[in-house]
Amino acid sequence: MPFYEYHCRACDHVFDKYVRSISSRFEVICPNCGSNECEKSLSLFGTTGASQGTGASAGACAPSG
Repeated sequence: MPFYEYHCRACDHVFDKYVRSISSRFEVICPNCGSNECEKSLSLFGTTGASQGTGASAGACAPSG
């Protein structure tokens, strides 16, 4: 159940939208101006988990040896 970041082309507002299912059909409405001229933006994300290292690169894609 991801959150997506959107940008409103009408008023330049950037906002997040919770989406229950990626395959569901929904209309994105800007909470600032009510426009439907919104586009999905690229955004960063973070994860947490049980890792013995620290930081984003701790063993993720590091070469072994």
